[in-house]
Amino acid sequence: MKYLIYASKPFGFDQSVLNGILVTAKTNNQRVQITGALICRSDLYLQFLEGPTSEIDRIYQNIRRDDRHVEITLLAEGGAQARLFPDWAMRDDPVRSWMWSREEIADGALETVSASEAFALFLRHAKELL
Repeated sequence: MKYLIYASKPFGFDQSVLNGILVTAKTNNQRVQITGALICRSDLYLQFLEGPTSEIDRIYQNIRRDDRHVEITLLAEGGAQARLFPDWAMRDDPVRSWMWSREEIADGALETVSASEAFALFLRHAKELL
């Protein structure tokens, strides 16, 4: 099993587009045993995916070709012993106040975040769900 974390910027953020993405992701991801979380706001998508390695790799390639977002940045990936989000085909949560500000994102915060910082952010998010 593998996990992958990426960040991107929405290309013309629209709530109806986001809702469509979530409905499709929940249906498709459940079928191929992918779980995860999507944190989004008008200037940021931050996503954690976990599941079979081949499916994670396939989905990430599809994401990279998706024109609904730009500046896709792989933040972390690796092997996973257990799922952080076992009960969610895809969880959508609004941005948390402990994340980066809009100014920090505009100033390049995603370019300097380490893999361990990205993972810790989703670990904290998963613990809040317990």
